[in-house]
Amino acid sequence: MKNIILFVLVVLTANAYSQNDQSDWAGGYPEGCTSITVGKLASWDGSVMTSHTDDSHRTRSWIDIVPAQNHKKGETVTMYKRGPIDTLAMPAYGHTPIGKIPQVAHTNGYINTAYPSLNDKQLGIGESTFGGRKSLQSDSGLIDCQRLCQLMLERCDNARDAIKTGGALIEKYGWNDYGEALTIADKNEVWHMEIVGPGKGKTGAIWVAQRVPDDHIGVNVNASTIKEIDLSKPDYFMASDNIFKVAKENGWWNPEKEPFKFCYAYAPHSRTSMAARRREWRVFSLLAPSLHLDPNDKDYPFSVKPDTLVTLEALISVFKDYYQNTPFDMRKTLTVADKDGKEVISPLANPFMPYDANKLFKINGGWGWLGERTIARWYTMYGTIIQLRNWLPDEIGGVEWLAMDNIATSIYVPVYGSVTDIAHQYKVPGRVNGYTLESAWWIFNRLGTLTAHRWSDAHKDVDAVWNPLQERFINQQKKTDQKALELYKKKPSKAISFLTDYSMAKADTVMKKAIQLGNQFWTKYDERF
Repeated sequence: MKNIILFVLVVLTANAYSQNDQSDWAGGYPEGCTSITVGKLASWDGSVMTSHTDDSHRTRSWIDIVPAQNHKKGETVTMYKRGPIDTLAMPAYGHTPIGKIPQVAHTNGYINTAYPSLNDKQLGIGESTFGGRKSLQSDSGLIDCQRLCQLMLERCDNARDAIKTGGALIEKYGWNDYGEALTIADKNEVWHMEIVGPGKGKTGAIWVAQRVPDDHIGVNVNASTIKEIDLSKPDYFMASDNIFKVAKENGWWNPEKEPFKFCYAYAPHSRTSMAARRREWRVFSLLAPSLHLDPNDKDYPFSVKPDTLVTLEALISVFKDYYQNTPFDMRKTLTVADKDGKEVISPLANPFMPYDANKLFKINGGWGWLGERTIARWYTMYGTIIQLRNWLPDEIGGVEWLAMDNIATSIYVPVYGSVTDIAHQYKVPGRVNGYTLESAWWIFNRLGTLTAHRWSDAHKDVDAVWNPLQERFINQQKKTDQKALELYKKKPSKAISFLTDYSMAKADTVMKKAIQLGNQFWTKYDERF
């Protein structure tokens, strides 16, 4: 009861703030993506990890492999402006060409998710939108977040170079997106880079990057998290030259009265979002429970040391989380205060997916800025957990564990960064063209939707199939790596061919099982019985 009262007070405080200070808020982003990062001394095997859930109802659901390429002198690469399209079978984004920038002589191959995610040099990227100040967004620039991820992966082989290269590109050609956080990892370290625009009508960008200590984990969940920075420590901080100047000129930071904190200068509204802050708390509380962090706090550390080394299984469990067995568990019946302060019984307990208790008293569920939202969500396009390992050749060391749709009802399939092809179901853009079981997203969306209708029973059936299979995939990794390494020593192309076939076979297995489960649920959980 104490936690509920505290939560309601926080919501009321945030609501009061929002009513008085929304004019310069980009808005609408706390329901988006989650990214968790792990340093090499914080992981169970020495992997560096980044991750991403693309929690969007518009970004594309299909995935393909873009090969490494050589380019002729004078070639260019097209930049696009993203905008909503509502004339297709489902909501989507359109991409309008707005300009070109010079191409480089050679580009790396990469896995082309909606936000390109892993290249063949063990460089991986996660993403989370935090919005920032509306007055900073500029349509004069050429580069948005999706294009920046692509350019970094194509042109770079390590995180520091990606940040410097990306920073230089957006300063020269202009950032045309809202505030974004990229979690950029290589086989030795991981950084968070936060970017906002230069202001209406201007070309350029304002950006900052902070390294996660090797023995720490970090998280970004639609809120700027970088606070004080020390540019005299280039091993841990990087930034654009204008980072202090713009904040001071606009009155967003007074150096005479307060230390500079990036998040409060450039994205203060994101720090008031309960939908973001609760996820920060949940990730840290699951992986570092000894810290006893307050679930109603406002500012959590940029990164923390986990209580135990973080395994792949632990990260998967976090991404499947919906606050189960906490005071914010939406499966339970809770006592809350209504709009007049009177206590009422909130009938949250139900057999349906626990985060679908939408807009209940504007506190739990829903799409709202102030409302609760869980880590696992029904409108996820795909999720990635990227492993980067410095003791293996790049062709073998980089692995993207890829899941489709709602992570709580999905399974992660290993896709090595060097593969030359991917299972055909991933490549089918079926979502925007309408329902088809040839599309990986639709296969898992159907399963997730059917499970949600009888969550209390059906999720046990899903877990009974996915949990042992997920464990098997993880346990097979060492043997798979060893076989690939043996082939690599003979001829690298043989290892790449082996890993391509391996990843495609695992994908084929889960697609078939997901279809079988969905078919079973149509009968077992028919709503008439």
